[in-house]
Amino acid sequence: MRLAVAATPGVAIPTLEAIRKSEHELVAVITQPDRAAGRGKELRESEVGRWASDRGIPLLKPIESKEIIDLAKSVDCVLTVGYGVLLPAELILIPKYGFLNLHFSLLPKWRGAAPVQRAIQAGDSVSGVTVFQLDRGMDTGPIYLQKSFNVPDGFRSADLFESLSALGANAVMETLSLIIGGVRPQPQNVNGSSKANKISKEEARINWNRTNLEIIRDIRAFFPSPISWTQFRGEVIRIESAQISERGIAPGVLKVEADRVLVGTGEGSVEILRVIPAGKRPLEASAWLNGARLTETDRFE
Repeated sequence: MRLAVAATPGVAIPTLEAIRKSEHELVAVITQPDRAAGRGKELRESEVGRWASDRGIPLLKPIESKEIIDLAKSVDCVLTVGYGVLLPAELILIPKYGFLNLHFSLLPKWRGAAPVQRAIQAGDSVSGVTVFQLDRGMDTGPIYLQKSFNVPDGFRSADLFESLSALGANAVMETLSLIIGGVRPQPQNVNGSSKANKISKEEARINWNRTNLEIIRDIRAFFPSPISWTQFRGEVIRIESAQISERGIAPGVLKVEADRVLVGTGEGSVEILRVIPAGKRPLEASAWLNGARLTETDRFE
């Protein structure tokens, strides 16, 4: 089968590698245009773009979807994985087998831009991947294949992305075999749908009046992006990891026990494990504590 893949984040790379090494022909890769990033605001290629460039695979970075019409006409199918662009209905009907999507949830649960983060935030014990055919809706198309995954305790979004990206590569390869064998996708269940809305920077700000479990789930969900944050002495400090503590402390109040940094919440407290102070590299909480020289009035806001 002649395939094109439209993708942007690194979680698509296991699938790209699986296709590249298979009997299928990877005709081209489509990714978003280079974006300004970092303090210097230099243009940076997406992870998928770098992957394709390094391997000499034809690479397109369209500004408008109409720029890939000719490519869509030349392939049997286009697979999308976190491409991040809403594609017009007339485009997704062009290839022989249309456009497929690899989605990191068990649809219809967690339709939208942040399914992995929302699953961790909700404390889901089971996640998975879905390969489905794109239609006019938001993650509403008929399903070819689903694979489930039991989420270990303490998993962060980074961990779940890694596990699901490997699982997704296998699911895509199985789906391509199903398509060649004449299998048709089945309509999604109309019950049990939920939305996985994009996460804003403001949502990632920690509200210390919430319970310790809610805060811990947010910290795990928002790593590696956008990373939960709070304010300390008027500056932003990001919290990479933390764990639940049962010590009763008032919300936002900082307490030090030996080398442990505890922060009060609306119910119990949390122990901070790793932070990123403003303008600095990530630090273990004990190392940050040595430099911060906490006073009795210090708190997280």
